[in-house]
Amino acid sequence: MSEAVSRLRWQCRRGTRELDVLLLRYLENRYPGVGESEKAGFRALLKLQDPELIGYLLQGLPPAPEFADVVHAILVAARP
Repeated sequence: MSEAVSRLRWQCRRGTRELDVLLLRYLENRYPGVGESEKAGFRALLKLQDPELIGYLLQGLPPAPEFADVVHAILVAARP
């Protein structure tokens, strides 16, 4: 595992189990195969505060336009 991915894995640990699961599942299952644009969107999303992430990913609040695609991808990756 590269140092960059290890750093992202650490950033995915937010302290909320549900949020951790969503972010880590995306990182492990989808992130390696996406383009640089989506990777950049994910890295930017990880810079948000937990209440914003919870709103977008767990409460169904509409994300800011710059995060819409990556939020959708995270939610799709979370489906069984």
